[in-house]
Order: sequence, then structure tokens, then C-alpha cells
Amino acid sequence: MTFAPSGKHLIAGAWIGSEHTFLTEPAHGPAHEFSVGTPALVDQAVQAAEQAFRIYAQVSRAARADFLDSIAEEIEARAEAITVIGAQETGLPEARLNGERGRTTGQLRLFAQHIRAGEYLDLRHDPDLPDRQPLPRPDLRMMQRPIGPVAVFGASNFPLAFSTAGGDTAAALAAGCPVVVKGHGAHPGTGEIVAQAIHAAILRCGMPAGVFSLVQGGRRDVGQALVQHPLIKAVGFTGSLAGGRALFDLCAQRPEPIPFFGELGSVNPMFLLPEAVARRGGEIGRGWAASLTMGAGQFCTNPGIAVVIDGTEADALVEAARAALAETGAQVMLTEGIAAAYESGAATMARQAGVQELLTSMCDRRAVKPFLYRVAASDWLGNHALSDEVFGPLGLVVTVRDAAEMVQVAESFQGQLTATLHMDDDDVPLARDLLPVLERKAGRVLANGFPTGVEVCDSMVHGGPYPASTNFGATSVGTLSIRRFLRPVCYQNIPESLLPVA
Repeated sequence: MTFAPSGKHLIAGAWIGSEHTFLTEPAHGPAHEFSVGTPALVDQAVQAAEQAFRIYAQVSRAARADFLDSIAEEIEARAEAITVIGAQETGLPEARLNGERGRTTGQLRLFAQHIRAGEYLDLRHDPDLPDRQPLPRPDLRMMQRPIGPVAVFGASNFPLAFSTAGGDTAAALAAGCPVVVKGHGAHPGTGEIVAQAIHAAILRCGMPAGVFSLVQGGRRDVGQALVQHPLIKAVGFTGSLAGGRALFDLCAQRPEPIPFFGELGSVNPMFLLPEAVARRGGEIGRGWAASLTMGAGQFCTNPGIAVVIDGTEADALVEAARAALAETGAQVMLTEGIAAAYESGAATMARQAGVQELLTSMCDRRAVKPFLYRVAASDWLGNHALSDEVFGPLGLVVTVRDAAEMVQVAESFQGQLTATLHMDDDDVPLARDLLPVLERKAGRVLANGFPTGVEVCDSMVHGGPYPASTNFGATSVGTLSIRRFLRPVCYQNIPESLLPVA
């Protein structure tokens, strides 16, 4: 069977076109025409999601798990088509897309396994005590229940794992919540073929049609209409700080404010401790270069800043990183706009006081090379612009005078997705001073590794204090992410025959 995009939206089981269309701007291959989303289509999708919720929220855990497994199987049945159009639209290599597809189907199956086990329900029961004095206690049962229709925004940098059937969608469907996805305009064909897979699973499993809809990209009014729709009860978002903050504010300003779970990016600082630098600085420098350039630096966990105590050993580490970065060939970025923003960010970095250029590059349309800069902590601490994320393979070395200034730099960071310690045994005293600082700054703290790449598992936290994410208590990766789309309900003296099946 051949799978190809139709250029339409999927609204409650029907493939619908709209009056206006847009052409994709692929990295290579033919452009495709897609319908433009509208607020009216958003309303249609959300109304259908609310109708579906009344059924889907009562579906057994086993049936929802089978549904998630079926989505994974249907995606795999379209593997070749997804890879072909994904490579055309994004410029990502086939190997990366194949790996990301495996992650996408893997997390769907992980959530299926998770809800079958039932531990996420956090069931609690305090039996009645009718003879207790001075007052009897009623029978009390508590469990987690789905919150209602959820809006999900597709991400530019993960066309599969953080988009149509990505982690937010998987977690919401696992929780019992219908999903309305706003597709990303950079990869609408990839999004549609994945939506075809979800649609096939809906039919196969007999789920209500409104349990999933895809509205393709449109103007800002489409995103605004989605987050402000009174029937939407939560939003999952991965993207820029500016775009995410604007949507977050809209959610907060609603007559009924709703949670906005935004993952907004991070510079993911690494702290290179002196004994580790002395013993294996070259290895660390080369490892940093590899992590910094992975996927053209378009990972939200890209380690953009390295903090090191100034000296000859630091110089050797920096030179090892510079030499490795210089050998990196041009890489295609996801869109021309992202490439232009990367080049602009590098130019802004170079203009800052005290910044030394160690490696500069030229960008050609979507093809870019790494940049590397160096600055003393005394200049860095006084200039917050130097801690802004530049999305792409750009690295900044911050040199400090001593361990005390390294701790001061750590304390100055805003919220991060990750923070990393490169250390040896003799670095433990300094690491002990840094760790209490870093665990307040980041959702994940690493030792002797590089943060690029996120394991999908029970214990993963992909989130952090603002501005890394808008909710420091949540994660967008791992099974804990299901809790974003649940709320506790206490049932007092409710007959067992009326309680939810779970």
C-alpha cells in the first residue's frame, strides 16, 4: 500500500480541506500543498474531542493500551513513507528519522505497558469507621482521572517524537484524554502520514472518532483559538521561549485558566572541574564538540555553555573542542528561518563585550557550521544576553578564576533542562558545593556525560524551572508525564457499582 499526504486536516475521522493553502519549503525534493488551519476547524475538532471524552474517559485501561499499541503498529506500517517525506521536509538524515520513529513507537508502547500496570492511578482507600469517636469516618477512595481534551503543538526539531504522535499525545491518550494537534508548518506531510496511522488505529480499535484530530499549520489565530477554547483543559508545547510564553499567557488569561506545559529550551551548562580537565581535557573537549553538533545542534538538550577554571589545561581543552568543531562539515537545519535565527544569534554573541571569537563560520541557506566563543566570567556575569539560547551548534566557553567563581556562575543561571558535572574523584569537594545549586536549576543533573539525547523511561525528567519549562513539577518525557493530564478525585461513600472501572 502506498501512503501519501492529501494536504488535508483530520477532524474527528474526516479528511477536510480548507479555502486557503500553503506550499512547503522542503530541504530537498518537491514542495507539497497543504490546507491552512482556521479557528473554525479548531472549534470543530475540539467540540468533537469533548464528545469523544465522554466515551473515551470510561474506556478500560486495557482497551486504551491496545489502542496505543495499534498506533505504534500503524506507524511502523508507514515507516518508509514517513522517512522519505520527513527527510525531504526537514533535511534530517534517514538514520536520525528511523531512530526517532523507533523512539516514537517505543514511547507509545511504554505508555501502554504503564497504564496496564495501573500504578499511575495512585489508588488510595480509607475504609469507613462508623464506630469511631467522637465522629465516624466515611468511606473514602481516591484515584487519578483524565482532565478532558488536550491541545498539543507539534515541535519543529522533532517531527515524530515531539509532534503528531509524540510524547504529549501518547501521554494524553494514555491518561484517557482526547487530543487535538496543531501540526507544525515545517513538516506537515510527516504529520499527516502519522495522523493517518492514528486514524487507522481509531477505526481498528473502535474508538470514538473525535479522540484525535490534526489541524495543519495556520496563522497565529489558529494557535490562539486552540489554547483559548473553553473545552480545552491543558496544553502541551515544545518550542521557542517567545512563542511558548505568549501561549502560556493566553492560557492564564482565560476565564478558566488551564495548565500550559511548555518546554521552552535551555543552554544546558556543563561545569568542567579541574582534576577532570587536567586528566582528560582533550577527551572532554572532543566529546563536547560531538554533542554540540549532533543533529546540527537542534536538540533542546544541546550543551551550549562550558564553564571551566582558566589556565593552560583549560586552553588545551578548548583547543581540542575548537579543532573538532572546525572539522565538522556543513549541516542542514530544519528551516531557513531557524538557520537565519542561528546566524543572527551568532552575530549578536560576537558583538558582546569581552567575547572572543574562536571559530566562525558562514551559513548558506539552511546549511550551517559551528561557532565557538570564549568569555571571562566577569564579563558573562554582567551580561544576561550571553546566557540566551542560540538554537544550533554554537558553543560558549566561560572561564572562571577559581572554584568560588564557578559556584557564582552556577548560581546565576536561570532554569535549565540539564546541568552537567565533568569530574574525577579529587573533584568531589567542588562537586559537593555545586550539586545543591544545580539541582535547583535543572530537571536533570548529569556526571561525566553529555546531555544530548533523552532516555524514555520511568525515571526521566525532561523539564526544569522557568524558562526551561513553564511548570517545574512536570516532565514531557517518561511515564511521569502522564500526570500532567490527570487530576485526583475523591469518592466519598460512593457505591462500588458507580465507581470508575479502573
